[in-house]
Amino acid sequence: MDSAPPSSPSPWLSFESRRRARDEKREAVLRAAVQLFLEQGYHRVTLNEVADRLNITKPALYNYFRGKDEILFECWSMGAELVDGVITAINAGGGSGLAKLRKLVHAYAELMATDFGASLVRFDLRDLVERNAGVARAAKRRIDATFRRYIAAGIADGSIRPCDPKLAAFAIAGSLNWIGHWYRREGKLSPTAIADEFTVRLTDGLAAEVRLQTTKKTPRAPQGRNSGRKTIGKTRTGGGTR
Repeated sequence: MDSAPPSSPSPWLSFESRRRARDEKREAVLRAAVQLFLEQGYHRVTLNEVADRLNITKPALYNYFRGKDEILFECWSMGAELVDGVITAINAGGGSGLAKLRKLVHAYAELMATDFGASLVRFDLRDLVERNAGVARAAKRRIDATFRRYIAAGIADGSIRPCDPKLAAFAIAGSLNWIGHWYRREGKLSPTAIADEFTVRLTDGLAAEVRLQTTKKTPRAPQGRNSGRKTIGKTRTGGGTR
């Protein structure tokens, strides 16, 4: 008896594949939207422009989001999730307070050079509905608390010199957040190069270890044919000849 023909592949995607495809399309909408929001400003961008950039129709956007304000919040949330991921990894890795602070500064600086990272500091929370604005404010407080906690831990373990953790955290976060405003992809420095530089500048002054500095030596007088002659002229006290 002939065997049954092999079954053809199902024309329907599995639930997991459909969910993954939907997530990918949803993220594509967010990436297009965040670029437009950062380029033109949230209030100037229309959903038609977002749809045009994705080469889809405006009604298709409503398969993923209920409106522009929800897209704005989700863009902001993507940035916040990236920071949360960094903090979770740093906490799991251990190390001194200074080591943790340096890792956070470096990772945060790199994130500020991304679209979703920049959205954390360039989007106005007043454009969000109150519930979402409350979530965003709470996330900002958690990030600030983490900077303070690492600094306080460094003071306690001796890796950071005594200071006010609150003021130190404000100074560091303020410098890092500004990257999200001035960074341009066409610039000469890469995000990693910027992060390297900011990590040094923002943490070396807090480090407790004392660095040996070479003593500046007084330059020796040139040894020429006139070196043995007496200096002619009046010599000022405490200075050289005039």
